[in-house]
Order: sequence, then C-alpha cells, then structure tokens
Amino acid sequence: MIDIKLIRENKNLVKENIKKKFQDAKLPLVDEIYDLDVSYRETKTKADNLKAEKNRISDQIGALMREGKKDEAMKIKQEVAKMGEDIDELTKKEENLNKDIKEKMMKIPNIIADDVPIGKDDSENIEEQRFGDPVVPSYEIPYHSDIMASFNGLDKEAAGRVSGNGFYYLMGDIARLHSAVLTYARDFMINKGFTYCIPPYMIRSDAVDGVMSFEEKANMMYKIENEDLYLIGTSEHSMIAKFKDQILPCAELPITMTSYSPCFRKEVGAHGIEERGIYRIHQFEKQEMVVLCKPEDSDIWYDKMWNYSVELFRTLDIPVRKLVCCSGDLADLKYRSCDIEAWSPRQQKYFEVCSCSNLTDAQARRLAIRYKKDNGDKEFVHTLNNTVIAPPRMLIALLENNYQEDGTILIPKVLQPYMGGMKKIEKSN
Repeated sequence: MIDIKLIRENKNLVKENIKKKFQDAKLPLVDEIYDLDVSYRETKTKADNLKAEKNRISDQIGALMREGKKDEAMKIKQEVAKMGEDIDELTKKEENLNKDIKEKMMKIPNIIADDVPIGKDDSENIEEQRFGDPVVPSYEIPYHSDIMASFNGLDKEAAGRVSGNGFYYLMGDIARLHSAVLTYARDFMINKGFTYCIPPYMIRSDAVDGVMSFEEKANMMYKIENEDLYLIGTSEHSMIAKFKDQILPCAELPITMTSYSPCFRKEVGAHGIEERGIYRIHQFEKQEMVVLCKPEDSDIWYDKMWNYSVELFRTLDIPVRKLVCCSGDLADLKYRSCDIEAWSPRQQKYFEVCSCSNLTDAQARRLAIRYKKDNGDKEFVHTLNNTVIAPPRMLIALLENNYQEDGTILIPKVLQPYMGGMKKIEKSN
C-alpha cells in the first residue's frame, strides 16, 4: 500500500505508475480516493472542532450550577447533548470514509523502481546475466517425472487417488535427495548469518491482506472452512506478518531470516504447464529468505539476496541466469523483482527456480510494521523476500543436470554429506 500523500500531492505520478503496469481499469480509483480523502479530512476537522467546543462549554455547566443559574446550565446541557449526537454522526462518517479509502488504497499498486523495464507480461522480462555454461549432453535426457519413476521415487497416480491432481508421493532416494536439498539450503543461509525459523502454516485473513494483493489472495490461497485461517502459499506470508503492529528498535535492523515451510497454492489458470510432472503443483516445500531493513538499505539487500541464489545453485554446478521482471509481471506490492532461472538440458531452455523481490514499505504499511529511529521518529521498514530453494523445481534442475547416460544421477559434492556419503543414485535390482 502506498502513502496516501502521493495521491494528495502527485496524482499524476500514481496514475502513470498504474499505466506502466497496464492496469488502466484502476485509474478511476485515484480520483475516487482523492475525493474521499478530501471529505474524510473535512469531516475529521469538523468533528475535532466540535469536540473542542463541546469540552469548552461543558466546563461552564458546573460553574453555572454553583452560581445557581440552573436554567442556563440546563440550556447548555441540551447544547452539549446535541453536539454529542453530531459528533457521533461525524465520527461514524469518518470511520466509513476511512474504511472506503483503505479498501481502495489496497488496490493501488506500489510505485515501481525507475529502472524497471516496461512490459505487459513475463514474455517481456529481460535477461541480464548468465552464470555457468549451459550444457546439452550427446544422449537424451528423459522427462523429470520419468527419471524419478525409474528409481521408484515418484507416484502421482496414488496421489491422484488420495488427493487429486497436483499432488505427489516422493519415495526412496528421490525423497532423500529432496530432503537433502532443503537441509543444505537451510545450512547455506545460516552460514550467511540468517536466523533459521519454522513459522505457522496457517494465518488469519488480516495477515493475508497485509502481505499480498486481493487478486493474489483469490488466485493462490486455500481457506480453512468455517475458520478465519488460510494455508500459506509461502513462508514469507507468516514471516512478515510475525512483526504485525510492532515498532522495532533501530539497532535490531536488519532482521534476516531463513524459513522452512510446506506451501499450498491453488495455481488457478496454471493447468497444462508441465502438468504431467511436479513443476506446478498444489503442495510443495520451500526454504525462503526474508529481510526487514531500513529503507536506505533495501536495494543493497535485494542485490545480496538474488546473488545468494546464484551462489547456491552454482555450488550445485547448475547453470542459471538472472531475469529482470518487467512492470506488467510485478505483483502489486512489488517495487522491483527478478527471477533466477535454472538451465534445463532436456528442454534446452531456462526455467524459474527463484524469485527475489523488494516490496519497499508496501507490506509494512498494511501490517503497521515500523522502526524507531535514533531521533525518536518512527518510520516503516522495508521488506524483501527471495526463494532459497523450492525442491520440486530445483529437483528437476538437479536431476536433469546430473543425469548420466547409464541412467544414474551424480550427487553434487556439497550434497553428499546430507545423503550419507552417497555419490550417485543408482537403480536397484
């Protein structure tokens, strides 16, 4: 959520930002919010002035009663009573206007960075840099689910009977490799100075509204029936909401955390995209990194965070590239974002495995997360998040880039301690 001062003082900037994100249907909201805000401030001023006047003349009642001027005192009491009714009416109007403003403000996208490329959707994202040389082996690499099945490591058919489409069973060495990747990612981030966390997997609606837009909420989140609870789509949701309504000491910033959680997503409209495998699914596990920092430090942390993703994947000998997200591909709360994509030798192209985002103070405003500066002033923190590893997709990259002609899978050296010293996965007789 942006600062309403931007709409009060620079409506054109807000409208231009909406146009850059190709959300022209939201343009009328800016003028609506502006008019509502004018009415809100006028109403608040009237109510405040009336409260002051009520207090002033109420002080006269006692003095008049002591002087025996009962009739005058009763007349003022009637005036005070009428003022009280008017104040109640103005206060109710003020509350309703404030509610309308907040609901509309929640739909206004965050102001994007000046250097974000302008484009309608992810097809116009821009490749910025590659890390590692992509290799296409001379032999054919099977589809990732077939690789897993060859080790008796994947059962989607049974998961379909139990849970429906978009779920899976991982078994044996493939399941162990999945866990090894998560544990390695956890330790990698701890070694970077991040605090390891395991958060709640369900959060209330006010926390959901604090961390994401209404559109994202409708398309992603699973709601628990008859409860004010939602299953998280990523641990970022509960990790940021952990600081809801808090004023943090300046000395505690930056707060750097790496969190593990299962993630649950509807994936509305995503059917047909690698649906046979485990590329896009309703349930998966993920290691996340989350940072809360002072505003002047957020772009510094943004660069650190996406570089951590590159470094991690390169320790696994997986070639990756950085893709800068264009304006139309940014979710409403994002100031800037980039994807880290891993090389798929089977498809001979890159695919997304990490997404790093700087949301500036958009989430902090919604959740009232501030810090106290050395001079005593309070300011909203900036929040950032990035995928460390999401094993279903990361597992695809790992398997494809380490698949051997004889059907075995080489285990990268950094993962071998997490696999009991195993150097490769072989088919059992």
